Amino acid sequence: MSNRHPRRAAVTGIGVIAPNGLRTDAYWKSVSEGLTVLDLIGREGCGHLPLRVAGEVRAFDPSGLIEDRFLVQTDRFSHFAMAAAALALDDAGLGGDPAEPFSIGVVTAAGSGGGEFGQRELQKLWGKGSKYVGPYQSIAWFYAASTGQISIRGGLKGPCGVVASDEAGGLDSLAHAARAVHRGTDVMVVGAAEAPLAPYSMVCQLGYPELSTLDDPGRAYRPFTEKACGFVPAEGGALLVVEDEDRARERGVPVRAVVAGHAATFTGASRWAESREGLARAISGALDEAGCAPEEIDVVFADALGVPEADRAEALALADALGAHGTRVPVTAPKTGIGRAYCAAPVLDTVAAVLAMEHGSVPPTPNVFDVCHDLDLVTAHARPAELRTALVLSRGLMGSNAALVVRRGDDSAR
Repeated sequence: MSNRHPRRAAVTGIGVIAPNGLRTDAYWKSVSEGLTVLDLIGREGCGHLPLRVAGEVRAFDPSGLIEDRFLVQTDRFSHFAMAAAALALDDAGLGGDPAEPFSIGVVTAAGSGGGEFGQRELQKLWGKGSKYVGPYQSIAWFYAASTGQISIRGGLKGPCGVVASDEAGGLDSLAHAARAVHRGTDVMVVGAAEAPLAPYSMVCQLGYPELSTLDDPGRAYRPFTEKACGFVPAEGGALLVVEDEDRARERGVPVRAVVAGHAATFTGASRWAESREGLARAISGALDEAGCAPEEIDVVFADALGVPEADRAEALALADALGAHGTRVPVTAPKTGIGRAYCAAPVLDTVAAVLAMEHGSVPPTPNVFDVCHDLDLVTAHARPAELRTALVLSRGLMGSNAALVVRRGDDSAR
């Protein structure tokens, strides 16, 4: 019988393409300083829509990062994902042609799909006729496109998948990857990227009652306050490399964090009061899987929807699951500075959690000052702290809830 301990899923690479930074260092600098990049939407064709404020990735040039043959057949959300995946693989020391392609898999989550590509091709159909529609219309809009293109581009032939479980799918994808590692896959490229700011995609979002339509970037997204009026969307995302911890140490690369526990529940669309119980059960399940006591949680990265009923439910869920510790543990929501990037939002939060543990600092919650819930919400400035274990929360507009426990790696911050 083998004496080898159970495989643990270690984070060894991070790639970020976000409104506040196109690489991990730039993202962390902005997050740690509490900077906000929310602004009036500048995309062509969007000026007449009631959705006014969002987090846009403004300086991203895919042509300098992705080969032409992939650009012509993919949407902006896949451009973000492919660029972030390449950054993550390089960070993990796995860039270039893989030595063992069947040992590396890919899993992503997506909610909005390729709206910009699809709108362009449908306009050709309506305006010119079917022979003007490009052949890639059939695949570029599909929510599975990023997984497929990352796999094809990198020659990654291990287990591949796509998680479709609402915004919380970002955390579910990380759990999916961790379990693939537990079952024997050496490496997984995992995460999410979204591009929901094309006119067609924005019109689709207007049906969400939780969406903020204020035109003041400083007031449009202020969760946990009496002025909370909903959320604003964002584009961009993050991909991580998750691999067997022993393999990572054999390769001599730093273990940045360990994916320790996850759980998911479902409470129904816009039933925010009921999300209290669902989110609390997800938190308890994630703690159980991680073998983690409530008082071991050093920081919480909140879902922070910005809807008063949902914010209250989240604060109460933390108290239900963590007991008295739930009102004392530092809580933060860096997404208030960049917007909620749907499935990518909790992945970006997970990246922020890993970096916070590395740097010993809880980042602040931008634009939020007058907290009206029983939470120790970190605002204004970052708070120095010894961080070993982080809890990341996510809820979707259709009713999914997820919680993820991430533990700091043994290696010092880089």
